[in-house]
Amino acid sequence: MIAVGGLNCYVVSYDIMDQKRLHRVHKTMKGFGDPIHYSVFRCNLTPKGRVELMAALTELIKHDQDRIMIVDLGPSDGRADERIEFLGVHPAVAEEGAVII
Repeated sequence: MIAVGGLNCYVVSYDIMDQKRLHRVHKTMKGFGDPIHYSVFRCNLTPKGRVELMAALTELIKHDQDRIMIVDLGPSDGRADERIEFLGVHPAVAEEGAVII
């Protein structure tokens, strides 16, 4: 369910077996979304952004050792926020909007 030209919300979780690859995957993920838990990111991506994420991660992992799960929660402006629940401490989520300097 990808909104044509719009943003979809994805939850990306990964298990990486090597520390160097883990660090590279984590650094790459920071360029696509916000960490919400250890090895779990929330990403608001266009269809092109999703393809770019998949390509970047495909290059970094060892496919016979590592695993990445990508869950599409639908349009970012839809019910995506309602589909993520937390118990205990909630992660800080950056507010999207204008930045005044």
